[in-house]
Amino acid sequence: MAKMGMVFDLKACIGCNACVVACKQENSLPDGVFFTRTLSHDYGEYPTNKRVYIPTICNQCEDAPCEKVCPSGATYTREDGIVMIDNEKCIGCSSCAVACPYDMRTMLSDEMFQKGLFGTGQITPFEEQGYDRYIAGTAAKCDFCSQRVDAGLNPACVSTCPTNARIFGDLDDPNSAPSQAIEKRGGRQPLPEKGTKPKVYYID
Repeated sequence: MAKMGMVFDLKACIGCNACVVACKQENSLPDGVFFTRTLSHDYGEYPTNKRVYIPTICNQCEDAPCEKVCPSGATYTREDGIVMIDNEKCIGCSSCAVACPYDMRTMLSDEMFQKGLFGTGQITPFEEQGYDRYIAGTAAKCDFCSQRVDAGLNPACVSTCPTNARIFGDLDDPNSAPSQAIEKRGGRQPLPEKGTKPKVYYID
């Protein structure tokens, strides 16, 4: 069985946030909710100072602390390694959000679905059709656009990246694009000291 993962190429990322916009649209995320973000870090001194952009996402941990603490079994891992949330089982206790060392979980509130993307309180037809997949009072996070993966497609953020800074594929396949990138350029996992065994890597 495949083990799906992602590699972020820090040299290729230009901080355009196309990935963030694509994720918001694909997942119909309410205002204030992001499944992926692009951080920036400035270093050095003028005139040789530089900036690096750092994409962040749910790391789909192999030893996921969010799954361990979930009292209802709402958080589970698919056979392909993608960590999922069954919002019908989620009781909204926030244990998973507290346990995640990467701060990659969001607790959904009624207010998020009422004020609309433009803060007017008017929900557009696009929002209406997308909000049906969520339940207020439950947790939400990135699942690598699992519905797209099941259809043989890349996650929306990967498909929209103009510089191919996001590399997605089967980490169990040594010939896959992410596996090759990790091997050739020394991929590093975020916060490896936490022992969560993320399926997300960074290369620079």
